[in-house]
Amino acid sequence: VVRSMTTDEAAQEGFRWSLTLISKTLVRTILEGSTIVMQAINTNQEKSLVKAISVSPRGKRAMELLNITVGTQSISPLYWAIESGSLVTAHAMINDLLTIRADRDNYYYGYDDLFKRHPEIIHRLCADATNLLWPLLDGLIWRSRVAVAGKRRVNYYVKHLMQDGEGKMNKALEWLAENKDPKIICHPAVVMVSDVLWGQLANKYF
Repeated sequence: VVRSMTTDEAAQEGFRWSLTLISKTLVRTILEGSTIVMQAINTNQEKSLVKAISVSPRGKRAMELLNITVGTQSISPLYWAIESGSLVTAHAMINDLLTIRADRDNYYYGYDDLFKRHPEIIHRLCADATNLLWPLLDGLIWRSRVAVAGKRRVNYYVKHLMQDGEGKMNKALEWLAENKDPKIICHPAVVMVSDVLWGQLANKYF
């Protein structure tokens, strides 16, 4: 095609060099980015994701779902799943991140890693995947299996819904209010956040 447009050998050689460079870059991106997790995302099947992530050590499991490096670029498999419409896989990834695991030395919980990598995750889900909000919020609550006097201990991991990484007020509650979903706003984790903010901060100004 180029030869029909010009007889300049330098121009033809420059065009060939450009195409070669582009093709090598694309091949490198595909090879480096084709981790087993990314391949599982393309299938959009929960079983594929669980099988892919099961080989990762507990201590590195969260970052396998939140960060891969392709050349000089950093890509989030979780956001990739959301952007590509693989919401079944994204649901499984959120469940895996927010599952508490343990060995003889440590507990592992991807809560901090998730909000450190994606502090705006609530806003992103409100915009692109509202059906993932409930599983995310459910993952912020731990309920004991043991009942004492008819009651069970419950832990709420909602620090990052109230405070961002810079110690300022997080906009999570504002984003959820703008989403205008009455079911989500009544989720126990959201109710806990609003009660704490009102009881220990906001009501002092009224």
